[in-house]
Amino acid sequence: MTAYLGEFIGAMILISFGGGVVAGVTLKGSKSENGSWTLICMAWGLAVTLAIYAVGDISDAHLNPAVTLALAATGQFPWASVPGYVLAQVGGCFAGGVIVWLSYLAHWKATESQDAKLGVFSTIPAVRSYAHNVLSEAIATFFLVFGLMFMGATEFSSGVKPLVVGALIAAIGFSFGGTTGFAINPARDLGPRLAHALLPIPGKGHSDWSYAWVPVLGPLMGGILGGLCHQALF
Repeated sequence: MTAYLGEFIGAMILISFGGGVVAGVTLKGSKSENGSWTLICMAWGLAVTLAIYAVGDISDAHLNPAVTLALAATGQFPWASVPGYVLAQVGGCFAGGVIVWLSYLAHWKATESQDAKLGVFSTIPAVRSYAHNVLSEAIATFFLVFGLMFMGATEFSSGVKPLVVGALIAAIGFSFGGTTGFAINPARDLGPRLAHALLPIPGKGHSDWSYAWVPVLGPLMGGILGGLCHQALF
């Protein structure tokens, strides 16, 4: 139960900071309104770094069902613990979405764009093409898990590894994030999307459930493939 709580808290931190920067950049009246994609990618990298520092010693800070399943598929994590980890991750991401909603409570009504409101919680593709969107998410998550596996075999000075993981997240955002917004994490998209659907956000529109399977399937496919490829090669 302690490990599950760690995953819940870590995922909550991840979305509080990651979703928070998107809210600041896209919602009307924010002091950081119209900030750059660079700002968003860097903030997501820092969000992951902070979450790992917070709970890495408690749950190993998977924070991502794609990572959890990749580790299980390669024999590095028990399958029996997978459902609990995934539920904790989705729940923590939902809680993070609620925190972002509360933090920017005065800005939802001032923002007219329904896409801007949804984009605080969930990913939206730049060009909607389901096959290409799944492929993009799979490629980005492949590099995430492949990179994490390499880091697992590398010695770092004490406390440095979370910074390197955060840099990897930012690099993925810079290189591959322009297509879909780089969910690379089913819980990161599904949990906050549920929050968007349930919260009383003025003029929010629909939660785009017709797209919601893409940031689930793509990362799971890419993550497992990344883990299996690393195992086969090394």
